[in-house]
Amino acid sequence: MSYAVGDALPPFTIESVSPEAMQQWAVFLADPNPIHLDVEVVKAKGLGDRVINQGPANVAYMMNMLMRAFPGGRIKAMDSRFLDNVYGGDRATVTGTVAAIDGNSIACTFTLDVEGRGTVNSGTTTIEI
Repeated sequence: MSYAVGDALPPFTIESVSPEAMQQWAVFLADPNPIHLDVEVVKAKGLGDRVINQGPANVAYMMNMLMRAFPGGRIKAMDSRFLDNVYGGDRATVTGTVAAIDGNSIACTFTLDVEGRGTVNSGTTTIEI
């Protein structure tokens, strides 16, 4: 697949962020923070009324979009900024754009957007193909 500067990357959508998967991520990450597991804790902290997805899971969504856009590529560098939470049940979509091409390195920008709330994470990456 070839890209040019300005091209949109194919989006990656999670139709409904799974609270059950958050329980699995909590084990995998050794992250027992109750905001990922117990909606009553989220409410008590004034953070909303649904469990909150782990940050590394959100980063994984972005990485999945990149790896699908560049099969066989390697993420050489990636920076992202967390702007808001992703909650259980959210519909989340990662989109990206080719920003620059230098030989086998492709620089991209990307965002993770939640339906109805907008961008919750944004960043840049360099993919080596």
